[in-house]
Amino acid sequence: MKVFGIQRLTGILLAAAMLGAPLASPVLAQEAAPPAVEATVAETTVVETAPEAAPAAAAPAEEEPTLDTGDTSWLLTSTALVLAMTIPGLALFYGGMVRGKNVISTVAQCFAITAVISVVWMVAGYSLAFSENSSAALNPYVGGLSAFLLNGISMDDLSGTIPQYLFVVFQMTFAVITPALIVGAFAERMKFSAILLFMVLWSLIVYSPVCHWVWGGGFLSEMGVLDFAGGTVVHINAGIAGLVCALVLGKRKGFGAENMAPHNLVLTMIGASLLWVGWFGFNAGSAVGANGLAAVAMLNTQVATAGATVAWMIIEWVERKKPGMLGLASGAVAGLVAITPAAGFVTPQGALIIGLVGGGAAYAGAVWLKKALKYDDSLDVFGVHGIAGIAGALLTGVLASSAVAGEAAEGASIVTQFVGILGTIVWCAIATFAILMICKFTVGLRVSEDEEVEGLDLSQHGESLHH
Repeated sequence: MKVFGIQRLTGILLAAAMLGAPLASPVLAQEAAPPAVEATVAETTVVETAPEAAPAAAAPAEEEPTLDTGDTSWLLTSTALVLAMTIPGLALFYGGMVRGKNVISTVAQCFAITAVISVVWMVAGYSLAFSENSSAALNPYVGGLSAFLLNGISMDDLSGTIPQYLFVVFQMTFAVITPALIVGAFAERMKFSAILLFMVLWSLIVYSPVCHWVWGGGFLSEMGVLDFAGGTVVHINAGIAGLVCALVLGKRKGFGAENMAPHNLVLTMIGASLLWVGWFGFNAGSAVGANGLAAVAMLNTQVATAGATVAWMIIEWVERKKPGMLGLASGAVAGLVAITPAAGFVTPQGALIIGLVGGGAAYAGAVWLKKALKYDDSLDVFGVHGIAGIAGALLTGVLASSAVAGEAAEGASIVTQFVGILGTIVWCAIATFAILMICKFTVGLRVSEDEEVEGLDLSQHGESLHH
C-alpha cells in the first residue's frame, strides 16, 4: 500500500459547546501604581502616596454542565432515527435481497438482535465501553463494571449538556445495528440459536472493547485515531466479522450454480432509503448537540452518499451496460459508510471525494474481489461495510480540515488511522473466529442441508410468506 505524505490534522467535537461556557482566562493583576513621589506646594513638601494596587481578581470557577434542551431534543430525535436504521431499515434492506424462502428469517434476525443487544448493552455493554476500569493496566483496552445494570446513573446525571440516560440509549442504537449488519454475511444458512449466542458474545467481547478504544478513552483515542460516528467501531468491525463468518460457515448450497437473485428489490430500495434518512441521526447526532458541527456532518453525509451512488452507478453502467436498483442501493450504503468516520472532520468538498472513492472501492470489494476469491458473503457485508469503512477511515486522515475540526485532532494522520484500522481488524478477526468456535461446539453453527433447501423461514421459525 502506498502511504501518502503524513499530514498533521486537527479536529474538535465542540466539547466547549457541550460542557457549557469555557473557563474564562484569569484576570491579570492590575499594574501597581508608581512609588510615592514628592511634590512642593506653597513651599510645603507633600508626599503623595500612591493608592494600593487593586488585588488580583480571582479566576471564575468553571461552570457546572447544565441541561440544554436544544441538544437534548436533537439527540432524542437522532436516537429514534438510528433505531429506525435497524428496524425497519436494515431488516427490509436485507430482507429484499435474500430468496423468498428466507425473508422472514432475515427480518426476524434483525428484530431479535435489536431486542437482545438492547438488554446486553443495558446490563454490561455500556459499562464495558464507557466506564473506567479499576485496573490502570486494563483501562486502555476495556472499561470496567462500575456501571453494571447502569448502577450509579440517575435521571439527573448529565453527559455534557444532555441527560446521561439519553447518551446511554443513543449509544445503544449503535450497539444494536453493528452486530445486525453481520447478518448479511451468513444469510440463509446459520441457525437462529447460534446467531443469538454469537451476537451476545460478540457484542461483549468485540464491540464494547473496540468502542472503548475509540470513544471511551482507550488507547486508540489516546493515539489520536479519528472516528466521528463509527467507521472503525461499527463498519470495519462488522465488515471483518462478516468476512470471518462467511469463511467459517462456507458457501450456501448451490452457490455459483443456482439462481440466488434478490426476491424483492422494492423492499431493498425502501430499506436503503430508511438507512439513508436514519444515517443523519447516526452522523449528525454524533455531534451530541444541535450546533454547527451537526449541520456540517449532515451536509457531508448527504454529499458523500450521493457521490458514492453516482460512482457505483457509473461503474456498473460501464461494466454491465445497465445500472441496477441493487447497485444504486449498494452505492448509497457505501457512501454512508465511507463518510461515517469523517463526517465531523472534513469539508463538503472532502466529503464528495470520500463518497466517490468509497463508492468505487465498495464496488471493487463487493463485485470484483468476491468474484476473484469466490467466497460467499451473501449480502456483501465485507465488500460494502468493510471496504468502504477502511477507505473512509484512511481518507479521514488525509482530508480532515482545520476549518471544521479545529485543534483537537492535532497529530492525527493517515498512519495513525491505519494503525487504528489494523488493530481493529486483528482483534475482531481473532475474537470472531473464537466466538464462532464456541457456538459450533455448543449449539452448532449451520442448519442441516435439508433445512437450508426448505428455507430458514419454515425450518427455523415455522412461518413463510405464503402461509
